[in-house]
Amino acid sequence: MRILVAMSGGVDSSVVAGLLKSQGHEVIGVTMKLWEGPNGEMPETGCCTSADSEDARKVAAKLDIPYYVLDYTASFSENVIDNFVDMYAQGLTPNPCVECNRSVKFDHFIDQAKKLNCEKVATGHYAKIIMNNNMYELHKADYLDKDQSYVLHMLDSQKLENIEFPLGTISKPEVRQIAASLGLKTAFKKDSQDICFVGKKDYRNFVSKRIDVSSKGLIVDKNENEVGTHGGIHAYTIGQRKGVPGGQGEAKYVTKIDVENNKIYIGSKDELTTKKFILEEVTFVNEVEYENLSIQTRYNSEDVSCAIEKIDESTYQIVLETPTMGVAPGQFGVIYNGTKLVGGGRITSKVLEDVYEK
Repeated sequence: MRILVAMSGGVDSSVVAGLLKSQGHEVIGVTMKLWEGPNGEMPETGCCTSADSEDARKVAAKLDIPYYVLDYTASFSENVIDNFVDMYAQGLTPNPCVECNRSVKFDHFIDQAKKLNCEKVATGHYAKIIMNNNMYELHKADYLDKDQSYVLHMLDSQKLENIEFPLGTISKPEVRQIAASLGLKTAFKKDSQDICFVGKKDYRNFVSKRIDVSSKGLIVDKNENEVGTHGGIHAYTIGQRKGVPGGQGEAKYVTKIDVENNKIYIGSKDELTTKKFILEEVTFVNEVEYENLSIQTRYNSEDVSCAIEKIDESTYQIVLETPTMGVAPGQFGVIYNGTKLVGGGRITSKVLEDVYEK
């Protein structure tokens, strides 16, 4: 089988290419250029850097497979970076990695695979694809500490037919051992934790340079008592404690961001808990399910048992069995039935009454 492997320059995608080559597949390595420096070059910091591309090229050479770098900077800028800045300006908390997978990577990879006459696209994500009743299902990885199914929730059964996740049953230590046994220079390369287009810099500075969000406003409690001032709502997210005026011996958290009135609301941990919220832009991997469900409200957060109620074709109310803390509008809520990923959507600040009034 001819397979396009998305190569980031990290150990995971390197091992995917090596495993598939050792299994007798014809492998083509591809790196996406998503973000560039001031002179059009790949950046030097963050992930998806020029060094990462060079590492991917060296791995491809070691494995003796063709390797290409494809320029998708325009698509990434429009769908991910502009979205990132706009959401912070609205007082929301974006997840650019999910947005990249949803709006850029997989559509372009699948399209490119067809152009290169590849039957499949393979990536280094830790997740599993299982065929059940002639339908492709998306499941959590066996190695739950590295499970990445959350950031893949937008993939439906039709797309999964074109994708492989070879690391779904392998642990991270095993992946590094395989890389070492294949003599790959990425075997012990540290995983990047940075936002690729921000790197190690403060995202607040990145946002403030691109939009006027620095107007000062009030920080108030739930009774509208002034407790401080802020220099821009983009510097705050729901559940944030750092940089928030403290109480008399009690920690305070951001509980609400009022963009219209330029106010930040703070309160106690109890005020931050939520039992109901709305998901918009909801998609499902297969058919909608309503029983035995749980939800993750952030990447790597604990699953919380829940029920879902349909409001319209892409909007659902989530009712948690146990109130949870830090449900942040702008983040994604991803729904599971056991290990099977059911679907997901973006958490909104709208309340139920607002949705029904549409």
